[in-house]
Amino acid sequence: MSKNYVIGFPRIGEKRELKKVLESFWAGDVDFGEVEYVASELKKRHWSYQKKAKVEYISSNDFSYYDNMLDTTILLGAIPKRFQDLEGHEQYFAMARGNKDAVAMEMTKWFNTNYHYIVPEISKDTKFELNSKKVINEFKQAKEHGVNTKINLIGPITYLGLSKSVDNSDTFLHINSVVEQYTKLLEEISSLEENITIQFDEPLFVKDLDSKVLSLIKPAYDKLANVSANIKIAVATYFEHSNEATKILVNTPIWALALDFVYGEKNFDILEDIQASNKVLIAGVVDGRNVWKSNIAKKVKLLEDISKVVNKDNILVSTSCSLLHVPFTLEYEIALDSDIKSWLSFAKEKLVELKLISKLFFKQELTLEDKSSLKSNEEDNKSREESTKIHNKKVQDEILSLKLVQREDAFEDRIKAQREFFKYDDLTTTTIGSFPQTPEIRKNRRDYKTGTILKDEYESNIKDYIDDCISFQESIGLDVLVHGEPERNDMVEYFGELLDGFAFTKNAWVQSYGSRCVKPPLIFGDVSRENPMTVEWIKYAQSKTKKVVKGMLTGPVTILNWSFVRDDKPRNEVAKQIGLAIAKEVDDLQNAGIKMIQVDEAAFKEGYPLRKENISTYEKWAVDNFKLSVSKSKIDTQIHTHMCYSEFNDIIKTIEAMDADVISIETARSGNELLKIFKEVGYKQEVGPGIYDIHSPRVPSVEEMVNQIDALLEVLPKEQLWINPDCGLKTRKWPEVKQSLENMVKAVNIVRENRK
Repeated sequence: MSKNYVIGFPRIGEKRELKKVLESFWAGDVDFGEVEYVASELKKRHWSYQKKAKVEYISSNDFSYYDNMLDTTILLGAIPKRFQDLEGHEQYFAMARGNKDAVAMEMTKWFNTNYHYIVPEISKDTKFELNSKKVINEFKQAKEHGVNTKINLIGPITYLGLSKSVDNSDTFLHINSVVEQYTKLLEEISSLEENITIQFDEPLFVKDLDSKVLSLIKPAYDKLANVSANIKIAVATYFEHSNEATKILVNTPIWALALDFVYGEKNFDILEDIQASNKVLIAGVVDGRNVWKSNIAKKVKLLEDISKVVNKDNILVSTSCSLLHVPFTLEYEIALDSDIKSWLSFAKEKLVELKLISKLFFKQELTLEDKSSLKSNEEDNKSREESTKIHNKKVQDEILSLKLVQREDAFEDRIKAQREFFKYDDLTTTTIGSFPQTPEIRKNRRDYKTGTILKDEYESNIKDYIDDCISFQESIGLDVLVHGEPERNDMVEYFGELLDGFAFTKNAWVQSYGSRCVKPPLIFGDVSRENPMTVEWIKYAQSKTKKVVKGMLTGPVTILNWSFVRDDKPRNEVAKQIGLAIAKEVDDLQNAGIKMIQVDEAAFKEGYPLRKENISTYEKWAVDNFKLSVSKSKIDTQIHTHMCYSEFNDIIKTIEAMDADVISIETARSGNELLKIFKEVGYKQEVGPGIYDIHSPRVPSVEEMVNQIDALLEVLPKEQLWINPDCGLKTRKWPEVKQSLENMVKAVNIVRENRK
């Protein structure tokens, strides 16, 4: 017996088969039967991979057409009223994506990962009604395929804790109703097989929960664990430690606890309680969130340390969380540097690691193939430790010798010098940076990368696009212009390709939500910038106009948070190396005459730790590294930043500490409410609240924008306000962009005239 366990497995397919068939279905090119066929084949393939790797506990119901939280809403019958007249897949995809009659349900990040879930909508009147079809069918399908699976379910407390109250009622008022539906489900499941394992995912338990929520744990799991003698329940938490909840769970009749020992080191502190309870410990030691090859010897040592407290017979070796968060397989990465490839492990490869670790820990006999894999693991880890590709002494020495880590001049002095230099009006108009990425622009980049066109033709096409962008912005009267970013595929990948220490894959896609997949860069070594990355394009754009053109950069914290980051160096040190590289780019830009520079930190909030005790440490180094990235700025160089989320109350002091001259933010959907915190704290720097929502194709009228600007002026003075859209315009179409920006400039002119 392998005595190992996989929390969950990716579902998108190794060649994004699910993505492709879903998008064909949504486009009307195939019927839903084709989607069901592809999904069925993927599930069977994924079960087979795990069975072949000798995984003892394989999941069913970890597959989803879109998202597991959405599946749970269907399972529990908590359908919002606007979708209740629909049925089947029509209802399901309308909830996820909206339709002509109803807006989609909200979507947000799954804890501090880059995966998004569909947020359940709960009111005091919500009625729950079990719909067990998917859960039962997947279990039976696996059984027909020769695999006895555990059944994965989102736990009742996590489900309600992540739900949105649409009427300000307490979502936990429904805990008894939700537990009742799960009780009915377990009763139905109990008749399927003699012994069945149910995994309840409760990642909410790693957060700082108040006593009221903690008090719900024991009654819920006392009831669920006593439904049937032939069902054993495992409760899984991940991404951090969950000691407060674990202390309660050990006193319930559950069978096992799955804990994360990669990201939750303090789970060690609870081992004596687990041992005393005689519960099974599912020890998550294989990293489910990052892509680096396990050091198998160190993982076995970690398990040996755990077994000094918990009886070895009561331990299962596991992934730290679902493998949903890593790419599928390395098999198709034929162009990746062979050394870097040898240091990586994606979902399929992690199954082999899991098998080897469990065999070694439990002292089971190794096959010749096992011995070969183990030897390769040792050699690859040693190669990575010693590689000159990873370690750059010049960068390390430069970091150690850093003296200037923030701007020399105070904001009050800077803003005076900047206003004198730029001579801009109150309510200055600009955009966030990107303009529409047309099919022609994408083709131009693709053709250049594949060698279909030469550099001269590629650059000529880029310049034509920039010419058009500048001409359009001038024609409508925008005050501060941008070059439109036609040379950039992505705000992180573009910079990663021009920095040392980054690598890029061809097929290492990770599901972000639904059919949307991302391919994060790999930060494998010390980061440095040998040559300018943006200077020539911004200089070209500036040469086409007498108006100011903003330089556009991505900040160090966002580059870090949207990449797979090396695990042999602390994240704050990696961010510092990126910050130094960006600082050099800022300096080159200002020396080239580009004196207004935007350093975007779109993902600043996404990196926040899950536990409050760790937040101040993160904020300190994240702010320090942003300040490092702009530290070379002269007094009359104006630094802008942009943040792509709209909850600032809890981090307003942190935003102040970043000390950017101008911050642009998303506020279009909330009017002036979110700005009030800026006024309350006496925020001095200038602010560009988005006055229209770029996530919708709708074109707001001039009158609507005038009203929006007037609302902003009720909160902050005109001298402090910039006027811009909510976010970049990369995903929009040119006709709506042109009309919206034209209306925005007209609205500003009306407000300026009215307030003379």
